[in-house]
Amino acid sequence: MGRGIAQIAAQAGSTVMMFDMQAQACAAAQASVFAQWDKLAEKGRMTTDQVALCKARLVCADSLRALSDCQLVVEAVVERLDVKSTLFAQLEDIVSPSAVLATNTSSLSVTAIGARLKRPGQLAGYHFFNPVPLMKVVEVIAGLKTAASVCEDLATYARQMGHTPVMAQDTPGFIVNHAGRGYGTEALRIASEGVADFATIDQILKDQAGFKLGPFELMDLTALDVSHPVMESVYHQYYEEPRYRPSPITAQRLAGGLLGKKSGEGFYRYTNGVADAVAPTPVPTVETMPPVWLSPRAARRAELLLLLKNLGARIETGASPSAEALTLVAPLGFDITTVAVVERLDPARTVGIDMLVADSETKRRVLATNPATRTDMRMAAHALMARDGKAVSVIRDSGGFVTQRGVATIVNIASDMCQQSICSPSDLETAVTLGLGYPMGPLAMGNRYGPTNVLEVLFNMQTVYGDPRYRPSPWLRRRGAIGLSLLHEEDAM
Repeated sequence: MGRGIAQIAAQAGSTVMMFDMQAQACAAAQASVFAQWDKLAEKGRMTTDQVALCKARLVCADSLRALSDCQLVVEAVVERLDVKSTLFAQLEDIVSPSAVLATNTSSLSVTAIGARLKRPGQLAGYHFFNPVPLMKVVEVIAGLKTAASVCEDLATYARQMGHTPVMAQDTPGFIVNHAGRGYGTEALRIASEGVADFATIDQILKDQAGFKLGPFELMDLTALDVSHPVMESVYHQYYEEPRYRPSPITAQRLAGGLLGKKSGEGFYRYTNGVADAVAPTPVPTVETMPPVWLSPRAARRAELLLLLKNLGARIETGASPSAEALTLVAPLGFDITTVAVVERLDPARTVGIDMLVADSETKRRVLATNPATRTDMRMAAHALMARDGKAVSVIRDSGGFVTQRGVATIVNIASDMCQQSICSPSDLETAVTLGLGYPMGPLAMGNRYGPTNVLEVLFNMQTVYGDPRYRPSPWLRRRGAIGLSLLHEEDAM
């Protein structure tokens, strides 16, 4: 992390002095950055003159005292409050009173780090993301005593380095790590309930909601020795708020050394750095397709009826299904068992389909069975929905489908961040899109799928699970109740 920050600072024209307690580590970092610049020159992205100038600006310091003339000192040491506080107390006695001290902490309180300082107003958070040259966002965090001008200057400097600054309050996880709690933690809950395996959950969220990486692929990439401690840190700093509850799955895998790609095995196995392929479930062969009856309460019912017609289904139109019919339901938030009981349907012939996202916008259809669903009905539903060649996943019953649960949780946590005024809605969208690589910001996600739909998923899941983790944020509830989009002009002011 430190060498990445040094690289972009030198490229921005600053003289950069690197220091590490181990001199060989500093020399190795310098050599690594030099090698990066040489590669950029080979690819034509930098000239040889630019490389020479950058190399001249990046030097190793032999002691902390050598940093005395620096106007900005960025710390990127181990994530421990005592270590960071001690370091800044030492630096404060070395640099000038006007120098800015910045911590690259990802989860510790900036206010707590500065509590021992004589000039806490000169300390701010400056949180970059790995790899720094490629991840073009940086969180600028004001502690309780941080001077506003310090944050303004850091934001300006971030732009000079080619990064986009986002302004955050000093709260656990800041913006990106806080907003990111929804994706991975909910996927872990889904897996722990036996709804689907890791690969299926990843595939659904990529093909239905457009994520570049599934949550388990992402955790394998970042490594559990990084991601699990962040989960625990945010959870405990928010005094065990249920929304952020970590999972025993990652704790156990961390203890067993299944860290992810860097250890050769995580949620996936890796051969030469590439995840081993997971074979798709074959489409079953069904000789005689039963007629299909669609619940009148199904989400996107008109769209679903047209889809069934295009797939060549024999559609029943009676008030109730015949004794031979495959019964199709499309709930938001409710499990298939509850829907079958409430609508007085035969559970043995009832299968659910996720219609939160319009079928035309997805690359995969997701079906869900209940514990009583007959094998022939499950196979018939799978074969029917795969007739046009679109991929189909069949999962076990739960409150809310995979995509519904993932999207609703992401939107709800983001809405709660707006409720707490942790950052502006626009900075939230920017930070998540650039820092997490989501296909869109969480508020844009809520707008796209509908705040009323997201609220329905949350309310119904809260009924199914009786769990406060699905309690809708007041910020979301107010907008969903009157049908407003989640993000509009007055929110960004």
